[in-house]
Amino acid sequence: MSDEEVRRVSDALDAIEQIADVEQRVRAKSQVMAAQAERNKEWSRERDELIRRLNGEEGLSYRQIAARLAIKLSTVQAVFRGYKGSGTTRPRAERSGAQDG
Repeated sequence: MSDEEVRRVSDALDAIEQIADVEQRVRAKSQVMAAQAERNKEWSRERDELIRRLNGEEGLSYRQIAARLAIKLSTVQAVFRGYKGSGTTRPRAERSGAQDG
């Protein structure tokens, strides 16, 4: 996607936030959120596949991948750790020797 396309999407989202009638604004935001939720799985799958390819086939480091794709290093790391979702929904790591209280 070009910078121009990203700007147009951002402008459209800004326009929704400027809808004066709160009910119409919330309705529009809800429609956009629902549509994006459908896209998120495919977008994440495609991103994850590219991250793995850049590492496996091109030999790029995690940092190089993050810089090339303009994403956080932690996002690249999460792909290889198998994490999905936000940090609040990730399973806690097991601690050896930890006791239940």
